[in-house]
Amino acid sequence: MSRQSFGTIAVLMGGYSSEREISLRSGQAVADALSGEGHRVLPLDLTSDDTGRIIQQIQEIPIDVAFIALHGRLGEDGVIQGILEKLEIPYTGSGVKASQMAFNKILTQKALQAAGLPVPPNTCITDGRNVDFKTAWGQIKSTPLVVKAACEGSSIGVHIVRHPSEWEPAFKDALGYGPNIIVEQFIKGREFTAGIFDHEALPLVEICPKSNFFSFTAKYQKGATQYVCPAEIPEALTRKIKELSLRAYETLGCEGFGRVDLRVDDKEQPFILEVNTIPGFTGTSLFPKAAAQAGYSFVQVCERLLDLALNSRQP
Repeated sequence: MSRQSFGTIAVLMGGYSSEREISLRSGQAVADALSGEGHRVLPLDLTSDDTGRIIQQIQEIPIDVAFIALHGRLGEDGVIQGILEKLEIPYTGSGVKASQMAFNKILTQKALQAAGLPVPPNTCITDGRNVDFKTAWGQIKSTPLVVKAACEGSSIGVHIVRHPSEWEPAFKDALGYGPNIIVEQFIKGREFTAGIFDHEALPLVEICPKSNFFSFTAKYQKGATQYVCPAEIPEALTRKIKELSLRAYETLGCEGFGRVDLRVDDKEQPFILEVNTIPGFTGTSLFPKAAAQAGYSFVQVCERLLDLALNSRQP
């Protein structure tokens, strides 16, 4: 598309999720890249959790297409997508249903299991009840256990429980983010992520945190984690991870782009952990790293996502 064909681009950022600060960084990086190429860009910080006020904010400015840089709630749970569809504004990334599915780790794991894709053994709590360590261990019969808030990102509300004494504070913290909790077997091995860009699996990134866990701090503090891209693993394993990741992305009905996180055990068996529909676009984010390795500049990625939005979601 030509430089002017996108019209006015609203970069939606901020929001009310626990990932607000990361979203602001992602959104600003996108806005800077697009405006630097001469596009007409309006950064829009959505500060309210009221749907009516969000609609009002969006309607106050002329928008031809929305670039969604909202992480977590509002951005990845289908809410902003539903608003934009109501307003007949094309937008980047996955639609309402795929966003809702991917945002909820319980729904994701059930859908992937039904499709025959490998996921860690897990048990789910969907009613906010307290569950003791013995009950959870009885379901999985393995330690460590991973306790996750089902509807959060950036490793928020995620804990690795190696000893029964660690269970109660970990479970209570995860429960603080909502009634839906997923408890998984911890897959001992290596961690990878596969970016998906317009149904193309990008070069894999191996994640090597200096701590024992790829936590929020490890993700966003420079120097806290080493990333190897492309991952230095056998070609057959690379192909296997890419194939599984693309199948997971398509099983959930994702569009535009995404990122699939996996762990690989010592027998080189991959297990899919989750699918992210709006990967980060910060200086330490993994999707831009993988795209760059595949030969796509940051702004090329942004422009291609806008292109896909306008071609697939014209009202």
